[in-house]
Amino acid sequence: MALANARAILPSVTIHPAAPTADGKMLARLAQWCGRYSPWTSTGKENDPELSLEGAGGAGIWLDVTGCAHLFGGEEAMLADMANRIEKLGFTARAAMADTLGGAWAVARFAPNDTWQVIPPGETRAALAPLATAALRLPPATVLALHEVGLRYIGDLLDMPRGPLAARFEKDVRLRLDAALGKAAEPLSPILPKTPLIARLAFAEPIGHRDDIAAATGKLLENLCATLEQAGQGARRLVLSIYRPDGSTAQITIGTARPSREPSHLLHLFSEHLDEIDPEFGIDEISLIAAVANPMAIDQTNFQRGAAAQNVDSYNAVIDRLTNRLGSRNIRQTHFRESHIPERAAGFIPVGKTKPIQSEQGCAATPRPLRLLRPPEQVEAVAESTDGPPVLFRWRRVLHHITRCEGPERIAPEWWRSDNGNTRDYYRVENETGQRFWLYRSGETSWFVHGLFG
Repeated sequence: MALANARAILPSVTIHPAAPTADGKMLARLAQWCGRYSPWTSTGKENDPELSLEGAGGAGIWLDVTGCAHLFGGEEAMLADMANRIEKLGFTARAAMADTLGGAWAVARFAPNDTWQVIPPGETRAALAPLATAALRLPPATVLALHEVGLRYIGDLLDMPRGPLAARFEKDVRLRLDAALGKAAEPLSPILPKTPLIARLAFAEPIGHRDDIAAATGKLLENLCATLEQAGQGARRLVLSIYRPDGSTAQITIGTARPSREPSHLLHLFSEHLDEIDPEFGIDEISLIAAVANPMAIDQTNFQRGAAAQNVDSYNAVIDRLTNRLGSRNIRQTHFRESHIPERAAGFIPVGKTKPIQSEQGCAATPRPLRLLRPPEQVEAVAESTDGPPVLFRWRRVLHHITRCEGPERIAPEWWRSDNGNTRDYYRVENETGQRFWLYRSGETSWFVHGLFG
C-alpha cells in the first residue's frame, strides 16, 4: 500500500528509506563470504524485482556445492552451519539444497517455515507439488492469470500437456517448470574473484646486497605489471615490503601522478629509496602490492601523435620523480574552478589529484589580464559620475591619466556566498604611455587595480 495509507492505519509505523545500491553491495559481499562453502556463488537473476515474491523473502544467493558438502560433514551439516553463521551476521536466512537451481530456490522461499531443508535426489517433483505457482519465478501478471483459471499450485501444472500450457501462457511457465524439474538446463554464472594485485618472491638463502634487492624488485615489478595489464589497471601507489629472518619488516611506498604499469619507470622510482633499507642479517622474502590502482585504457597513437605522446610520458616521469622525492603535497598543478570572481576562478591542487569540473575559461566574452594582483590594491580614482568610468587614478604614488576606456563588465559573487552583495564593475583602461590596467569599482567610491595587461 501507499506510505500515506499505512501511516493512516498505524501512525507509529517505523519507516526506513530504501537503499537499493547499498543493498546490492551488501549482497555481493555476502556472496563473496559464502565462498567459504563453494567457489561457485552468484547473486544472479533470482533477485529480479519483476518476480512475484510476496511473502517469499528478500534477496537471495545461489551456490553450486557439488563436491563440497563432504568437507563440512554432509549436506545437512553444511546447511545448518551456513544458516547459523549467516544469522550471527544479523540476517534472517533460509536455505535449501536440491538437484536443480529452480527447485532449491522454490523450496527455500515457499516451503513451510524451516530454517534449512535438503531435498533428497529424485524427490524434487514431490517437494515442488504443494508449493504456490509463484515459486516458479514467474511475474505477478502470470501468477494472477494462472489463479484465474484455477491453477494455484505447482502440482496443478505437473501433469498438464506442455503444448496448451505454452499456448495460453507463452513459454515462461513451461521453461520455468522444466528448469525446476531438471528437464531443461539452467547455467549458473559465478561471481569471478578479483585478481589480487600482489607479487611475492621468497629466497632460498637471505639476500642483503643492494643490487640483489634491486634485481628482485625488478622481477616483482615485471610480474605485477603483467597482472595489472590483464586486469586493465594501472598502479597509483605501490608498497614494497621487506621481511627479515628475525620477523622484522621494512616498507617503501611510492606513488605516481597517473596510472602506470611500466616496470622500468616504477623501478627507477624505487631505486631512489633502496638505500633506506637496512638488511641487517638478510632478507628472506619480498612482496609488492598495488595498494591503489585505477583503470588504464590503451591509447591509440599514430605517427603524428607519437612525439606528443612521448613528451607526455617524459613529463609524467619527471612529475613522479619529484613527487616521490619532495612529497605529493609539495608538487602542485593549476586548475580552474566554477566561479566568476577572478581570484577564485583558479587555484592549485596536488599533482595527480582528480580535478573538479573544468570551467570554459577560454570562452570568456572579455579578455583577462596576464598578471592578476592578489589581493587587489586600492587606488584613488576620479570618475565622471558615480556610475561612470574613471578619468584618472593614482596607484603607488604615480598619477595615471586615462586616454582610453572599455567597460563596464559587471561581476557578482555566487548567490550562496555571504558576500553576494559585493558587486564589481570592471573597466579596461589605458593611460597616456600605453599601459593597460584592469580596474573595478566596489560600491560608489572605492576603486581597485586588479590586474595588468601586457
